[in-house]
Amino acid sequence: MMDIGAPPRLFTVGSIVIDIRLEAPHLPVRGGDVLASAGGMSAGGGFNILCAAARQGVRCVFAGRHGLGPFGERIRAELAREGVTAFLERTPECDTGFCIVIVEPDGERTFITSPGVEADLARRRLADLPVAPQDSVFASGYDLAYPELGPAIAAWMAKTPRSVRFVVDPGPLVASIPAEVMALAMPRASVWSMNLREAGLLTGTAAPDAVRARMRPGLARDALLVLRDGPRGAWISTGADEARRVPAPPVTAVDTTGAGDAHSGVLTASLALGLRPAEAVRRANAAAALSVTRAGPATAPTSVELDSFLAAEDRRVEAPPSAATDPTTNFSREEA
Repeated sequence: MMDIGAPPRLFTVGSIVIDIRLEAPHLPVRGGDVLASAGGMSAGGGFNILCAAARQGVRCVFAGRHGLGPFGERIRAELAREGVTAFLERTPECDTGFCIVIVEPDGERTFITSPGVEADLARRRLADLPVAPQDSVFASGYDLAYPELGPAIAAWMAKTPRSVRFVVDPGPLVASIPAEVMALAMPRASVWSMNLREAGLLTGTAAPDAVRARMRPGLARDALLVLRDGPRGAWISTGADEARRVPAPPVTAVDTTGAGDAHSGVLTASLALGLRPAEAVRRANAAAALSVTRAGPATAPTSVELDSFLAAEDRRVEAPPSAATDPTTNFSREEA
């Protein structure tokens, strides 16, 4: 175990996959085809969370499985580039999975995921992870939805001391997480963050106060609930407090891929570094906004870039109306 006085770390216990990205004029009709204007390949999934947090100065550990093959090799190289430690040795039996990402001209993206070794628990024991009281652990809906991995993560969460901060982002697979897994994960989550589309899938409503009312009975009393609302920022609540909005800076979107991951990674890092919830969400909103102005998945800013962006936004807001600008905001409410 790490010393109590040591800097906090962020662990991810789930999956990193390879994103195969295609830029297309539109999705093909069933049985049809379209020509992509560009393509690329990079680490995705949990990598984007770790990348965003590491760029804020938090030590990050990837505690998931990674395979033997070109996808696993690519993931290890990209983790090393960002200074992220891989806790487990590579898995010899097969390779890491991949995700096809189709990005349309308005920045919206659509996924098809093919799981690999990252989806299985295999011989690893989550209880063996050297998680200390000041550390954070991130779990996504992809990880919680996997038949073998999801129940193991949820059971481990339920047994871990509450001094460890668990951040859960159920993501677009929120409706696929088994009820028994949700019943263990929700009460143990220190932070529950999702966008309003996902909130609608989970609760039947996308109205922030109604979501809060339906979510609160299942969450811990002191848990932070974050409802991401795209260009409008995010709604937050703790305890019995009503949901209140933390605005996001206005930007013009180029690519919304990874905006939600940038938000979750920076939010987790900011909380770990001691920021209060509203200020942590403000930084996360700005990080997501800045990330959508850049093409590609792992586009979260560094702490220096984020500080500069927020300072410029403060000056813009404080400027007289005649001097202020009003950039167009158009990134998808469903992504961030």
